[in-house]
Amino acid sequence: MKTIVERFLFPKSTISHERLRKAIFGKTIVITGASYGIGEELALLFSGYEVHLVLIARTEEKLLTLSETVRSNGSKCTLIPADLYRENEVGRVIEELGILDCIDIFISNAGKSINRSLQNSLDRYHDFTRTNSLNYLAPVRLLLAMTPKLKANKGQVINVSAINVLLPPASGWAAYQASKTAFDQWFRSNSAEWKSMRIQVKTIYLPLVRTRMIAPNENYKNYPAMQPQQAAVRIARLVCSGSNSSKPWWAIFVQAGGFFGRGLWERYSLYRIRRQND
Repeated sequence: MKTIVERFLFPKSTISHERLRKAIFGKTIVITGASYGIGEELALLFSGYEVHLVLIARTEEKLLTLSETVRSNGSKCTLIPADLYRENEVGRVIEELGILDCIDIFISNAGKSINRSLQNSLDRYHDFTRTNSLNYLAPVRLLLAMTPKLKANKGQVINVSAINVLLPPASGWAAYQASKTAFDQWFRSNSAEWKSMRIQVKTIYLPLVRTRMIAPNENYKNYPAMQPQQAAVRIARLVCSGSNSSKPWWAIFVQAGGFFGRGLWERYSLYRIRRQND
């Protein structure tokens, strides 16, 4: 049953190889969060088009393995192992990116998800600082530094965001939704200025994707989720297109429901919390 629902919610998406080749051939593409999940699938997809991939992630061993495949597919690969939670390592990443001759496409994909109630967060302030560091502050700092390079090449920047950003706040998701929404607002607030620099600005709002990030939450095992390969194809389609954003076909209905049914949603949330506390 779950498979049928997933096929309905996340129909198969394809991409024109000729169109993708035209859009990225020979370009330098930076991907954060590149060692697993969506970032890894993007690297594998792009590597068949003779590009220069700059892969940023914490897991160096995984990056090294991935780089072998990228090079065997005919593309150049530069690895920057770094923990973007740490300010000093973000600074080092900026220094290493500064050495590059150019950056054509910057894909901000690294992220951290966390689901924890307020009651269970009272002595876990670090959940908020860590989530905010990775989902908001690190990409802001990176893009501030990389904007001159993107401007020089009339490049594009892609924000890999979440559908949660467009929906009413949900209990237990305060750290995650606040950090993702903060970056989304910052990103969109700067879009006019970036566009004036001839930089293309695009956001993809993804639903639940079956990656390592959601694995610790047992509830997600039974939830319909998009596969990382599907997410990668959708991001590639956005890179090729003239559109500024991408979201699931059903997002408009969920957004409308969230707007008109906000009071009902809040009452349901309170009902769930009371049941969990009984």
